[in-house]
Amino acid sequence: MAEGDITIRVAQGVSTLDAAEWDALTGGGNPFMRHAFLSALEDSGSVGEGTGWQALPLVLEDGAGHLLAALPTYAKFHSQGEYVFDHAWADAWERAGGDYYPKLQIAAPFTPATGPRLLLRDEAYALPLMRAAEKLCSANGLSSAHATFIEPAQHALFEAAGWLRREDIQFHWTNRDFGSFDDFLGALSSRKRKAIRKEREAAQYGVTIRHLSGSRIRPEHWDAFWVFYQDTGARKWGTPYLTRQAFDMIGERMGDAVLLVLAEADGAPVAGALNFIGDEALYGRYWGCVEERPFLHFELCYYQAIDAAIQRGLKRVEAGAQGGHKLARGYEPVATTSMHHIADPGFRAAVADYLDRERRGVAIDTLRLSERTPFRKG
Repeated sequence: MAEGDITIRVAQGVSTLDAAEWDALTGGGNPFMRHAFLSALEDSGSVGEGTGWQALPLVLEDGAGHLLAALPTYAKFHSQGEYVFDHAWADAWERAGGDYYPKLQIAAPFTPATGPRLLLRDEAYALPLMRAAEKLCSANGLSSAHATFIEPAQHALFEAAGWLRREDIQFHWTNRDFGSFDDFLGALSSRKRKAIRKEREAAQYGVTIRHLSGSRIRPEHWDAFWVFYQDTGARKWGTPYLTRQAFDMIGERMGDAVLLVLAEADGAPVAGALNFIGDEALYGRYWGCVEERPFLHFELCYYQAIDAAIQRGLKRVEAGAQGGHKLARGYEPVATTSMHHIADPGFRAAVADYLDRERRGVAIDTLRLSERTPFRKG
C-alpha cells in the first residue's frame, strides 16, 4: 500500500528492521517493545516456524525507507501465549463453518504486560496503520485482529478506528512515594503488616537472595534459571514458550533492562524470579524453583519486586496475569485492555454483545476486589 511518499508494507520480522529506528518509535520505555527483545524471540526460535507465531510486523515508511510507524504483528495459528483468552470465540466461529486461525495478533509474545502497540512518530499514522491491519485480514481471509495489553494512552486510538474493547483484571503494586518497604508496610492494616513480616522472615530463612542485572548475570545464572523456567512452564502450560537461547540473547542485548532475583542455599540457586525494568514499571515475568520453601514464591516475585521498584523510584510493579493471592500482598486490581477487529459483521455483532456483558462483570469484580485490599481504611 502506498500513499504519496508513504508506504505501508509487511516486513519479514522485527530483526530485519533497523534497531535504532524501531526503538525511536517505541520511546524505549517499555522493554517488551524494544527491538532487542522482539528480535531475540525471533533469532532464538521462540517465535517462528513450528511455534504458531509468525512475525509479520506492519511498517509505515517514508520515501527514503525510514520508519514512521509500526505494529508488532504476528500471524497466529493458535491462541496460546496471549493471556487474553478467545478460545470460545474460535470454537463458535469454527462451529459456524469458518476458519478462526490464522488470525492477526498485535502483541509482545508471551508477555501479559501493558505497553504501546501502535508505535508512532505521529498519531496521524495510527488510523492508516490500523486500516492496513484490517486490509491484511481481508486480503488473506483472516478472521480477526487482536491487540492485547494496550497502554491506556492508546485506547482511544483503537476505539476511534472502531475496534472492540475487552477488559480483564490484573494485580499491580503502586508506589505511593514510599521511601522503603517499611513505609509500604506502614500503609497496611496491622494484621496484614504482621502477616507479611512473618512471611518474609520464613521465606528468607536459610537462603541468600541476590539481585543481578546487566553483566552480573553470567551463563551459570541463566543455566540455573532455565531449570526453574522449564519446571514452571511444564506444570503451567505444557511446553515452555522460550528457548534456552532466548535467555542468553536477552541478557546480551538488553541486560540493562533485566533484573534476575535468585535465592541460594549453601551457595547453589534453588529458586529465581525474572523481571524486566521499564522507565516507569518493574515487570515480573517468570518464576521457578527446585526446592519448595514456605513463602519463597511470594518473597521473590512480589516483595523483592516491591523493594526493587522503591529503590529505583518506579511507579508500579506489574506482576503478570491472574493471581488473586497478590491482593493480600499489596497488589491492587487494575483493568487491562485489549482491542479486537472482527471481519465478519454477524460475528462482530455477537462478540460485541458478549464483550458488553463481560465488561460489566469485570467492573463489578474490580470494585469487589478493591474493597479487599490490605491497606488501612480511612
